[in-house]
Amino acid sequence: MLKRTKGSTHHLLIRKLYKPSNSHKHFVETQTAKGVEMANTTQFQPNTHNSSSDISRYLIVRPQNGGITDLFRFLVSADKASAAKFLEASDGDTFAAELLGGDDGGITPDHRWVIFVSIIVGKVLSVFGKPMEWSGCLFEFFLNFLSENGGLLGLICNLLQGKIVMARRGSETFISAIGYLDGRIDLYTSNSPVEGFSEPASGGMGLQLESGNRVLMDLCMMASKLAYENAKVVSNVMHFVDFYDCWNDNQKERSTQVFILCDKPKDANLILISFRGTEPFDADDWSTDFDYSWYEIPKLGKVHMGFLEALGLGNRANASTFQSLLQVNDTRFTSSNARTSEDSRTESEVEKIGSSDEKTLIPDMVEMTAYYAVRSKLKSLLNEHKAAKFIVTGHSLGGALAILFPTVLVLHEEREIMKRLLGVYTYGQPRVGNRQLGRYMEAHLDVPVPKYFRVVYCNDLVPRLPYDNKTFLYKHFGECLYYNSLYIEQKVDEEPNRNYFGILYLIPEYINAVWELIRSLIMGYTHGPEYKEGWLSVGLRVVGLAIPGISAHSPTNYVNSVRLGRERAISMATL
Repeated sequence: MLKRTKGSTHHLLIRKLYKPSNSHKHFVETQTAKGVEMANTTQFQPNTHNSSSDISRYLIVRPQNGGITDLFRFLVSADKASAAKFLEASDGDTFAAELLGGDDGGITPDHRWVIFVSIIVGKVLSVFGKPMEWSGCLFEFFLNFLSENGGLLGLICNLLQGKIVMARRGSETFISAIGYLDGRIDLYTSNSPVEGFSEPASGGMGLQLESGNRVLMDLCMMASKLAYENAKVVSNVMHFVDFYDCWNDNQKERSTQVFILCDKPKDANLILISFRGTEPFDADDWSTDFDYSWYEIPKLGKVHMGFLEALGLGNRANASTFQSLLQVNDTRFTSSNARTSEDSRTESEVEKIGSSDEKTLIPDMVEMTAYYAVRSKLKSLLNEHKAAKFIVTGHSLGGALAILFPTVLVLHEEREIMKRLLGVYTYGQPRVGNRQLGRYMEAHLDVPVPKYFRVVYCNDLVPRLPYDNKTFLYKHFGECLYYNSLYIEQKVDEEPNRNYFGILYLIPEYINAVWELIRSLIMGYTHGPEYKEGWLSVGLRVVGLAIPGISAHSPTNYVNSVRLGRERAISMATL
């Protein structure tokens, strides 16, 4: 980890972009006949209110309802009365008829077990939510308090001299636990310093953009880490544009964080959008990852309800809000804090959703929501920077939001914006929807070249959530860049042991956790000082001896995977 002296700013300072590498060029240029066919047959199609096939379906899992006895009856005897306490479905009696064993959307015995686990995790996290939050606040304060005073010895000296420096949450020197877990602030560059660059007339370094190259992968991973920091830390990055604390209707607070930046203040080539991921001590974030609730968007597929709520696209307390916000003819809406220049309606009109025949009002829409805030700013930036393209990225929960953002742009027929999409890069991303959703989006993200890159490291638990098997609805889509614990890259449709809890993988997981602990102690010697892991990262490896999937989720693994996931050496460059 990098050390900070008193008064210095320990943040991810991304000042320059470097030459793209050709190591992934063959992957980026791959175009299958299947993808071409899908692109020709799947178009931007509006949803209508008139067709009976467009009636939306949903399933909401409510862990807070019912007791342990009800939960046991639901699991063992498939008691409908007990199930009704935990589950809310759109089609009432029809769904209840499917409840004990049917089709996609119905609940088989195995399906009940998965929902049972989701409910148990939700109940446990609800109990430990506040203690987790308090522990996290105290732990992060302790880390920053030590750092501000120059470490343990510096703290003792300052204490003796009466010069204690207090850490201030929200300041430009207050770093998150993720920032201390991996303190690297550099990008790497390939061996040649010239290929792939252009020199703009205004000076500075221009970048010849190429989706899928290693530099963009590294930049996006660094930006995904940076999204865990506060606004003042983020504001020091490249040409910072804006930082948003957005309303999450599931958690009932401003817990969806996203920032936007450009590579240059004028005539930018690249606009980057980064969503914050699952915070280690946030029980609500973990509950969202384990949540099994879904909402079916007509003609698009089933989508994870918690992720839609995090983007501000509905509220499970009033499920009709999802339909209102996800209709194509509702895209005029923007929150009061993210008004577009084209929208001159009054505040009361902004609250109205859709056409005049719709009676539903969006609750809490005086609060800024991530999708509309980011879309509004992105439109403005694309108009300002005529040659710019944009990329979307995120780690963990942030990765789920990163892929859902362009998904809704496609749904809302934002063709001009989508033409400027360079790529979507996600790291340790959970599943966001069913196979139908995947097929729909592959048609728009794989042609003419792949734009969606889903990176998974080894035994990371989060990409295996929510649970999936041959009949369950949650499926990943797009080709996966999978890295094992030796950082050997494979391009696969699905990561091995896709549900993590496979018996055959149990022993290898723990053997691998031991190896990762040993590796963390020697990386600084075998790969150079920039790969040396600090005590916090090594401590997480120790936790991994009990729960390998948690330690594997660390951003450290993803930075190393991007940089070491090929045969030849990678030269490093400080930002």
